[in-house]
Amino acid sequence: MISRRIIRTKALQILYAYYTSETKSLSNVEKELFFSLGKTYDLYHFLMILVIDIADHAEQVMEIKKNKHQPTYDDLNPNTRFINNRLIEMLRQNKQLNSYIQKQKLSWVNHPGLIKELYLFLQETDFYQEYMAGNNHSFLEDRKVIEKLLTNVVLVTEDLHDSLEEMSIYWNDDIEFTVSMVVKTIKKFNSRSDSNQSLMPMFKDQGDSDFARNLLQKTIMNHNELRELIKDHSQNWDIDRIAFMDILIMQLAITEFLYFPSIPTKVTLNEYIE
Repeated sequence: MISRRIIRTKALQILYAYYTSETKSLSNVEKELFFSLGKTYDLYHFLMILVIDIADHAEQVMEIKKNKHQPTYDDLNPNTRFINNRLIEMLRQNKQLNSYIQKQKLSWVNHPGLIKELYLFLQETDFYQEYMAGNNHSFLEDRKVIEKLLTNVVLVTEDLHDSLEEMSIYWNDDIEFTVSMVVKTIKKFNSRSDSNQSLMPMFKDQGDSDFARNLLQKTIMNHNELRELIKDHSQNWDIDRIAFMDILIMQLAITEFLYFPSIPTKVTLNEYIE
């Protein structure tokens, strides 16, 4: 789930914090990197339960309308298509998701206003209105509306972005990538999926975990040599006038060139240029 692009970005952030801190510990900085990557994995699960909480809020609104003093016909006979969405029910029953959120104590319970805002936004969208009015009640339609909820509502709601940044400094730049991973995950669900449907692992394989650790370690351990390389090849530039963040980016890139020969040079160049 954690891409190498995310690993590179997090490594850069951790490196910057390491060199601007008074206390420096290689073991601590490695722990900090993996903690940061773990927070991205937390967000992956957190956004999945956000979908469930929006549906729960929709059901609560229906119950309130049913129990008001003079309910209308529509209040008493609401359209339950969204709250009965089969993809949402699969997420609600998913063993891996439930186990993770309980272990990490992830919950939106303290953010009812945000859940309400997202639901109101959802109700105003054309795709939601078409879904609720449609006659084709297939699993594919259930899944597509959740994909659009994530990409057309969750991803573009600034208040949600602000709230996530307040909850964790590690989520500042993660939402776009993480939403894409949640969408990729739910695309694997089908009408026969059950509570054992697998979610994405934190790392695709051990190689990505090793890449994260080694990239950070080798960049720090070879800091002086990397700095000299940059100095030697920065013609007409005083290295002290190059922005420190740019130096760190170049050090990470050179580390990849020197110590990760299996990664194509073009890939490394493109990643760090971006």
